[in-house]
Amino acid sequence: MTIRTLSARAGITLGAAAVLALAVPLAASAHVRVNPEQVEAGSYATLTFKVPTESATAGTVKLVVDLPTDTPFTSVSYQPLVGWTTEVTTSTLPKPVEISGTTVTEAPTSVTWTADPGVQIAPGQFQQFVVSAGAVPDTGSIVLPTHQYYSDGKVVDWAEATPASGDEPEFPAPTLYVNDQAPSGGHHGTAVSAASAGDHGSASASDSSQTATVGLGLGIAGLALGAIALVVAVLALTRRPRGSAAGVTGAKR
Repeated sequence: MTIRTLSARAGITLGAAAVLALAVPLAASAHVRVNPEQVEAGSYATLTFKVPTESATAGTVKLVVDLPTDTPFTSVSYQPLVGWTTEVTTSTLPKPVEISGTTVTEAPTSVTWTADPGVQIAPGQFQQFVVSAGAVPDTGSIVLPTHQYYSDGKVVDWAEATPASGDEPEFPAPTLYVNDQAPSGGHHGTAVSAASAGDHGSASASDSSQTATVGLGLGIAGLALGAIALVVAVLALTRRPRGSAAGVTGAKR
């Protein structure tokens, strides 16, 4: 085996390890999330939906968040986002709901963000969509199914509820925890009070830091394996008997 062949194989191995190192942090930070996860009943919470584009070939051009109808919010407003058109849809509830002694028959049922022409969340990017919702219902938790539309026509439904065990499903729905506690571990490990913007920022930074640390550690491990493969290939070449190499050369002559 020639030096050129060994070098090429070692380079391919090291390159694959580098791709793994870059891909692991991306995978760890994927999925649509809502922050904060823990909110107080009766409060008006500022909710931030963090939306990454997971496709390598298409961009995100639309986002729809379904709001609860059995425990509805009485008010939802949005923070304007440049390049996006936002619409809060109010509908008649399937059943009237009693809230603070008042019978409520209509409530906000969805929020839709649509990208303007030429605008998208490109591969490798993310966007944050912010709403204010309240009053937060006095309930255990609130599932917010979210639908992510791509420029190639694909739709990803983040609509699976996370079980009490905390084991995350393949397409988890963003979830607000009110009287229930957020499942421990993973992205659900930090409870945040919606009343404190400072605590909200600290929790978000903590989650991001933990995700980045895990991704970086796995990435370094991948690079280390690639480097070991390169060293083994070089050692294998240098330990070949010189006489054998000379014999091959002589045979060719």
